[in-house]
Amino acid sequence: MIYARRITPSLLAASVIAACLPAAAQTDDTTPSVVVIGSRAAAKSALDTAVPVAYIGQADIASTGTLELGKVLQELDPSVNFTTTFVSDGTDIIRPATLRGLGPDQLLVLINGKRRHQQALVNVQQSIGRGSAGTDMNAIPLSAIDHIEVLRDGAAAQYGSDAIAGVINIVLKQAPGKTQLTGGAGTTSEGDGDMVSGSASTGIALGTDGGFLQLSAEARRRNATNRAGADSARVSPPRVTQQLGDSLARDAYLWANAGLPLSRESELYAFGGVSRRTGSAYGFFRPREDGRNVPAVYPNGFLPNIVTVVRDASLALGYRRDLPGDWKFDVSINHGQSELDFHERNSINVSYWYEPSCSCSNFNASPREADTGKLQFTQTTFNADLKGPLTPNTFLAGGFEWRRDAYRISAGEPLSYYYGRTNNRAIRILDQNGGIAAAGIQGFPGYTPATEVNDGRHNIAFYLDAEHHLTSQLLLGAAIRHERYSDFGSTTTGKLTARYDPSKMVGIRASASTGFRAPSVQQKFYSSVSTNLNGDGVLTDTLTAREGSAVTQAFGIAPLKQETSRSGSIGLVLRPATNLSVTADVYQTSISDRIVFSSNIAPETGPCPSVAACPIRAILDPLRVGQVQFFTNAVGTRTRGLDIAVEHTTRRAGSTLVLSGQLGYNQTKVTERNSSSSLLSGAQLFDDAQVTLIERGQPRQHHVLSADYSIGAWGLNLRENYYGPVQGQGFTAPFIQTWEGKWLTDLGLRYKFNKTVSVAAGVDNLFDTYPTEWDKVGAAPFPQMGFTHCWETCPFGINGRTLYARVDMRF
Repeated sequence: MIYARRITPSLLAASVIAACLPAAAQTDDTTPSVVVIGSRAAAKSALDTAVPVAYIGQADIASTGTLELGKVLQELDPSVNFTTTFVSDGTDIIRPATLRGLGPDQLLVLINGKRRHQQALVNVQQSIGRGSAGTDMNAIPLSAIDHIEVLRDGAAAQYGSDAIAGVINIVLKQAPGKTQLTGGAGTTSEGDGDMVSGSASTGIALGTDGGFLQLSAEARRRNATNRAGADSARVSPPRVTQQLGDSLARDAYLWANAGLPLSRESELYAFGGVSRRTGSAYGFFRPREDGRNVPAVYPNGFLPNIVTVVRDASLALGYRRDLPGDWKFDVSINHGQSELDFHERNSINVSYWYEPSCSCSNFNASPREADTGKLQFTQTTFNADLKGPLTPNTFLAGGFEWRRDAYRISAGEPLSYYYGRTNNRAIRILDQNGGIAAAGIQGFPGYTPATEVNDGRHNIAFYLDAEHHLTSQLLLGAAIRHERYSDFGSTTTGKLTARYDPSKMVGIRASASTGFRAPSVQQKFYSSVSTNLNGDGVLTDTLTAREGSAVTQAFGIAPLKQETSRSGSIGLVLRPATNLSVTADVYQTSISDRIVFSSNIAPETGPCPSVAACPIRAILDPLRVGQVQFFTNAVGTRTRGLDIAVEHTTRRAGSTLVLSGQLGYNQTKVTERNSSSSLLSGAQLFDDAQVTLIERGQPRQHHVLSADYSIGAWGLNLRENYYGPVQGQGFTAPFIQTWEGKWLTDLGLRYKFNKTVSVAAGVDNLFDTYPTEWDKVGAAPFPQMGFTHCWETCPFGINGRTLYARVDMRF
């Protein structure tokens, strides 16, 4: 089914390694691996579910050397990808998280079982998740998390739109009377990227009937890293001109989780948090002779500095009540907001500088920085849920959901987008090379009044979910969900599940479902002008045109409609011994009318004797942009995969050894390319470079092998992550750059002085492994510009070895 001839040898080898050596993540012996995701019936062990669910506990999280939730998930669960990005505007600080090789917006995130709002940022650069607005995983602090459940199965019929790939449920801490303080520091072996962090989490009892208030605060600072090489293409003598690596980041969080019983049968609850994260990233270098530079200001060229501030806030309020007959009622309202501010520094508005103030002289002035605008996404969700046993063997759940999504783009300062000082396009302003001077500040031109928007939509949903034990060994489940949207109509999805346990040692599970994803309000309403490198390495202004705009209508791009999916999986669960478990699941997900961000549509080259001869140029030239992009339902895809997990625990007097292995294989293929435009074919609308990004931009193999050994006060954790090869051609077409598969080794040591104080130290990427270097011939001119390793796809980044130490106090 899944390119079997190619994966069989590596699968067998990896399976032997998994059974004999380390693998995935350690299990917290004090916390049972009980999950609530995937079923609305009673909570189950992760091995007893009808669909594959992974459990990540606090001990697993603590075994990593990272403080970013996205990276923690990637290091511990091979189905998760959290790619590293740089020179990607806001994507440098809000990085995309994906599940099973699909898109960031096809993954639904829950907090305590309630829908989490998505990010305001739309990933419009050439990176994983291009054209999507997923969930900002790093807006959630690790100090607030009790455990994480990863549902690796399509679940739109159960949880709603966006759950095509699966669901991640983050369960917050609830520990009244306990306090945890943590402080840490780290650096890379190159001496940059220094990080310091501190967190506090405390639980307070409210009354004597089980009420609680859990407060978590966290702060950290990460310095920038730079792995750029010398630029021999744009400066002489060669020198480093780019900033390639992690951006400078300052993060602060305050989260709460609370419950207050009103009686034995009822409870009020609330949870949520606020965060503020500041990033300092960079754009593309502008050499001295570039038309976007002013040599009188920057005689050696300049590197624009893009400062981003991400503010995130959420609050959920709810009421639960136990009803007669073991039925339960839950009503809640959940509001969340993501906001991203852009500010440009170390830059200039060339048209400001060169605009003549009279017929004989130049004004010769321009500010060097400006606010370039703001993105804001808000979501409000109301839920009413009822569940309970219909008969001793039948469980039923049903509910109603109302949700409103809103999106807002605010324009930047006039300087950030003005053409000259009056924004009068009739004035002829020439740059230093005699061309028309670029409008707006360099790096990330500001959002304009024309791109401003403040709009939204609402939808309602009804669902019914049932499980029936046909026998003590056979469980059958079914779910149906109907949703109606205010902007494009209604949809109905369904899901069937089954679990058969012929013995205590063997279980067989399967599922089949349909799903959908509504076009996000970010995709419907976003528009901007940005500056990107084209395939020749030339900086070019690129317009992102909004749905229904004059540009999309001129090209004949149809309004967005929903994505639809069909998913199926079948799995095997083996427990041959009390200390050994093995699971294997194969799956397929087919998506039709997938919403993507188009290729860069550029004007025709050569002479244009008439408008009919050059229709694209006729549309774009009046806008003074070199390229245009838009969101469109352009492709169909099929993803097939195999997940294997093995865990073995050995306990002897005073010691515990946990060996575990997770092997992940998946392959996504673009099965069709469509176009509603009479001017553009499907291959033009979504070219080969974008096909490569979807098909090969994420690793087709990701394996996690780990061993965790504890004896007395000491503990040792060894973890291996294998990231399979990835490819890209977004900047080098038709040449396809391959970054080879790599193993990364993490080693951590911990010591517990007493019940209160413990310390940990470790090395991530012990052997200082880097991605493959760019091909200096095929990928030219990028290696000559200083691009050393990966760019449009970097599964594990380019920082190399990282060292860390941590002190933990619990009382």
